[in-house]
Amino acid sequence: MKKDITTALVDEHRLILRMIALLELNATKTAAGSYSNWQFYLDGVDFIRNYADRFHHAKEEDVLFAALVANGMPRENSPVAAMLMEHDQGRAFVRAMEAAALEACKGVAGQETTIVENAFAYAALLRDHIAKEDEILYPLAERVIPEAMRDGIVEGYQRAEAESAANFGERYRLVVEAYEKEQ
Repeated sequence: MKKDITTALVDEHRLILRMIALLELNATKTAAGSYSNWQFYLDGVDFIRNYADRFHHAKEEDVLFAALVANGMPRENSPVAAMLMEHDQGRAFVRAMEAAALEACKGVAGQETTIVENAFAYAALLRDHIAKEDEILYPLAERVIPEAMRDGIVEGYQRAEAESAANFGERYRLVVEAYEKEQ
């Protein structure tokens, strides 16, 4: 039996999707004029940058995608290239959401539209992105990556996790749970 190399990534997607649901819910309220907790959006940016991007995407980009390329998948014009491009698009939405939330925290009026548009754009992009990874790319990786490469992939994930602070994943799970309890 082959060593699993994607279940941990799928599990991380579940927490990311919970944060995306919160972004969508609170952006809907912000658009309606009934939610102005700008700190939530900054906490969302922190979650996205640190948990989704540095922790999760680092495993994908530096470990799994690198293994797919090493196993013969082209880096350009391939599913890996598409996923990397979407990671970059997501980062742009996050930067814009953060800039507007910081301005809103300073009392600058009129930031709601930028916050809402970028929260929704990020959420839509990531929902679609995660579906493609979970339903297409990860199953492909499980089929094509040989057993000989799998221990190295798992070790790469472990190194990425070891580089994170103690209780890193738990910290971000608690952030998501705290905002879920506000609903």
